[in-house]
Amino acid sequence: MHDGCTGAGNDGKSVVNKVRMMGFNKQAMPAPLEISCANCEHTFNMTFFEASCPECQMVHAVTPCSATDPSKVKAAGIGY
Repeated sequence: MHDGCTGAGNDGKSVVNKVRMMGFNKQAMPAPLEISCANCEHTFNMTFFEASCPECQMVHAVTPCSATDPSKVKAAGIGY
């Protein structure tokens, strides 16, 4: 069982783990977000709740409740 979009989720790994646990990691977001990679600063469109930077493979994620706010996207690590 999960606690929705509340609870732990301040760092990238916990956000990625939450999105994976909820089964949203491979689901399309309601609207793409243009984000800047936390590692290499490459700008790309994030179309799934979990996405890797096409330049450096840094994994980023956002919970469904925060999918409209680019500041809520968190990086977990390269290849995480």
